[in-house]
Amino acid sequence: MITASFIFYFFYYLPVIFIEPKFETQVIDTAVAIGYGLAIGDVDGDRKPDILLADKKQFVWYRNGDWKRFVMVENLTESDNVCIAARDIDGDGKVEVAVGAQWNPGETSDTLKSGSVHYLIRPKDPTQKWTPVGLHHEPTIHRMRWVKVTENTFQLIVLPLHGRGNKAGEGQGVNVIAYDIPKNPNQNWKYEVIDNTMHLTHNLDVVENGKSEQIYIGGKEGIKVFSFEGGTWVASSGGWLVDGKSFGEVRVAKGPGGKRIIAGIEPMHGTELTVYAQNTNQSFQQAAEARTVLTSDLNQGHALGVYDLLGIENNQVVVGWREPNAEKKVGIKIFVNQGGSWNNFWVDENGMACEDLQLADLDGDGKQDIIASGRSTHNLKIYWNKSK
Repeated sequence: MITASFIFYFFYYLPVIFIEPKFETQVIDTAVAIGYGLAIGDVDGDRKPDILLADKKQFVWYRNGDWKRFVMVENLTESDNVCIAARDIDGDGKVEVAVGAQWNPGETSDTLKSGSVHYLIRPKDPTQKWTPVGLHHEPTIHRMRWVKVTENTFQLIVLPLHGRGNKAGEGQGVNVIAYDIPKNPNQNWKYEVIDNTMHLTHNLDVVENGKSEQIYIGGKEGIKVFSFEGGTWVASSGGWLVDGKSFGEVRVAKGPGGKRIIAGIEPMHGTELTVYAQNTNQSFQQAAEARTVLTSDLNQGHALGVYDLLGIENNQVVVGWREPNAEKKVGIKIFVNQGGSWNNFWVDENGMACEDLQLADLDGDGKQDIIASGRSTHNLKIYWNKSK
């Protein structure tokens, strides 16, 4: 006879099935100059996600399938390119693209010598050169994302590294800018500063929030969350989501039960990979108390992704770093929470000095693959997800 106590015993002591991630590497490019920033989206309208890359002097895209490389814009500014944003914002099945360049982080005052924001007008044939349209910018433009503000409306959110005139992260706050997209992209783009309270804001993430999206920004003092409410951007009522910790990278995902987790690299270009778990069913800005350090062995951690790549109903954290660590290795690792413990596995051991990475299902098999660009390794790779 099966009793209730037997059922409890059986399930309580049921062994955890450990799944070891498996990825197959495909090298797409071996001549990447720096590989500052990656974006994923359908460029040519064939319903397959392509890879877009902000490289040192070129913005390029790689066609899904043959992975042929096409130059969109080159030599846009005197200094390097630094970031790219790509998303289908008008529903035609093809991405709109914005880019940032004139990367000169040591110049925080002169807008001619530091920073640029451009929208790229696509040609009829997207394999040909695109036309850049210059927009207002601040010095030290560093990251940008297209963000949904209503069911059918998007803004371009642009994040400088420094506030104007800042030295070593001290001085004015960073002007986080939101741009409205005009019907004619050659016309004047309206913009507003939605926040200027943070310093050294290195990266951001965008998270679904009903019919709009929230912005999570990580920087010197911590993480802040911004929501689009009543036609304007407002900071979360609780102030800092996480404060007293300095962040370089930040990524947010939903975990079991719909609760969110934050993964971070601390501090900027730092050594620690951390996870903050939502402990209650309250709004997330009131509930990010639990901090777990997954590793302190990074050296210039610079790339991050969070998703359930293994299909185990528990998010994994993918991290990349660009300088040799204590073991004299660069690379990418995936951290998996199995049975309450975080185990780590190599995705790329010493073959990727990771500048940036993205997660996307490139082959339509329902599993997220990893795409990464390497700085000193000068490469672009796809890690195909073959995990069972």
